[in-house]
Amino acid sequence: MLFDFGGVLTTPVWDSFAAFCRKQGLDPGAIKDMFRNDPGALADLRGLETGDLSEDEFERRFGARLGLEDHEHLIDSMFEGMRPLETMVAAVRGVRAGGTATGLVSNSWSVDHYDRELLAELFDDTVISAEVGMHKPQPEIYLLAAQRLRVEPAACVFVDDLRENCEGAEAVGMTAIRHREPGPTIAALEQVSGIRLGPPSSSGS
Repeated sequence: MLFDFGGVLTTPVWDSFAAFCRKQGLDPGAIKDMFRNDPGALADLRGLETGDLSEDEFERRFGARLGLEDHEHLIDSMFEGMRPLETMVAAVRGVRAGGTATGLVSNSWSVDHYDRELLAELFDDTVISAEVGMHKPQPEIYLLAAQRLRVEPAACVFVDDLRENCEGAEAVGMTAIRHREPGPTIAALEQVSGIRLGPPSSSGS
């Protein structure tokens, strides 16, 4: 099984962006709208995620797009509102403990932004976009992740919170689960894995 990180094992990325915008006196949807409607902003993000654009250059460019005079530590500030979703972390831990190989496939600029011990506990392998020079939803990144787990794409289940990333996985033959809330996602994981991942049901006496 392959999992995204931000927005799947954490609280929504968009919520963190909105909180950052409020702190800066911007419209809460400013960053979300920019990534969706400004091709230049999206190109900068893709450059960061594939390692073609340095963190400093991205922060300079994106800070200017937002009209911010101070762009130092912009990336960390944008993402600092994300918090772990313990129920989803526990579910991934349960999938792996049940004997299923697990992998991370994340659009990100460095593994240094993750808890390395947690990654080692949850995943047999990690694919970080900037480290491999490709990003979701490019087909090559899904195929690489499957290859590293020594699993055929058709046998892979992929979990992500973005529709386009799920569609990218499906395009190479994977089964995709689009994550919105932990409950439905965990239920879907239980169905495809046959592993009980939630708390045991209580029975009356």
